[in-house]
Amino acid sequence: MAAVIVRRGLAGVTGAAFSAMAQFVLVVVVTRTYPATDAGAFFTATALALMAAGIAKLDAGNGLVYFIARAKTYGYRGISGYLRAALVPCLAVATAAAVVLYPRLGALAVLLPVMVATDVLLAVTRGFGAVRPTVMLDGVLVPACQLVLVAGAALAGAAAWWLPLAWGAPYVPVLVLAAGGLRGRVPRTPYLPGTGRDLWRYTAPRSVAGAIQAVFQRVDIVIVALLAGPAQAAVYTAATRFKVVGQLANQGLAQAVQAGLVRALADGERERAGELYQAATIWLVLLTWPVWLAYAGLAPWVLRLFGPTYGSAVPVALVLSGTMMVATACGMVDVVLTAAGHTVFSLLNLLAAIGCTVLLDLALIPAHGALGAVAGWSGGVLVKNLLPLWQLHRRYGLHPFGRHTLAALRVRDWAAA
Repeated sequence: MAAVIVRRGLAGVTGAAFSAMAQFVLVVVVTRTYPATDAGAFFTATALALMAAGIAKLDAGNGLVYFIARAKTYGYRGISGYLRAALVPCLAVATAAAVVLYPRLGALAVLLPVMVATDVLLAVTRGFGAVRPTVMLDGVLVPACQLVLVAGAALAGAAAWWLPLAWGAPYVPVLVLAAGGLRGRVPRTPYLPGTGRDLWRYTAPRSVAGAIQAVFQRVDIVIVALLAGPAQAAVYTAATRFKVVGQLANQGLAQAVQAGLVRALADGERERAGELYQAATIWLVLLTWPVWLAYAGLAPWVLRLFGPTYGSAVPVALVLSGTMMVATACGMVDVVLTAAGHTVFSLLNLLAAIGCTVLLDLALIPAHGALGAVAGWSGGVLVKNLLPLWQLHRRYGLHPFGRHTLAALRVRDWAAA
């Protein structure tokens, strides 16, 4: 079991590491080339686009993973119906969001349905147990193309308003590749009555939770821009750029074990679910804690890469590093909770987290700028991780560390991989 996590998890985390590095370099290029106000406007625009796409996804991807993983026992019958039932509402919401946000985002808004469709199609491949398409397309190709196009626009002296379009353009070819990768994989079967009802009965709470999660991940940048100005938004984005390492590493490991967790908990095999959870947690800690410790120690030098005015954000980096170490030690608690079918609890947890973040942001940002924003974000992250951790302990006796932790590190598992 651990060997499977090592093999698939390393693929996901490798893609996450590449994506994080590409995004870091992209931020350096933008902050070094454009004034802080223009850089902040670009970061705010991309944050809005990602928030809108995250809401429009309706968390249909995780719903598809759940049903496809369970459908393995009867030959994936009806999978094409689940895909259609997921895509149509998502594209409708994405199109509406594009219309609403077009005055603010311009041509980038037109790409929102493309971003959403790409995410849904890649989720289908993960439901079949294939992590590689997500790693290669979403984890490597998108950030690599974004870096090349944005850096090219910056080096060519393009006006700052070109940057969001350069950032969003790579989603078009990735959508084509994702659709092509499903040819021959999804059996064409008649639409089964009740398919849409079943999918959205499970997914509806997660749709709201997914929207809140998308807002939670990006709302701090938007609030900083509104309350403290785009220059402070640029400083905050640069100082917290490394938080994407934890998010993407968690996502990479989650993509590797999510289908297995769903099957284990559906079959009542808590021991196997606990093994997956603990193995993923120790690898998450080992892969990310060195990053947080290094960032905390080297922040005064790392932040100067963005420009001389960004060195004042060292306290922001310290709060970020400490918070992410606590969060990663909890493991992928929300993934385990939703794999067990508790989507309503997941939704309530996220509501509590975003409520904590917004209240702290409103109280602290006007006086403390970027430092107030990271304090608000930190409070939300702690709520988001500690609440489901307690719920998993109470309901299933599951813990992020235990007797399977050391077994996940045995050398023979590497050989088996």
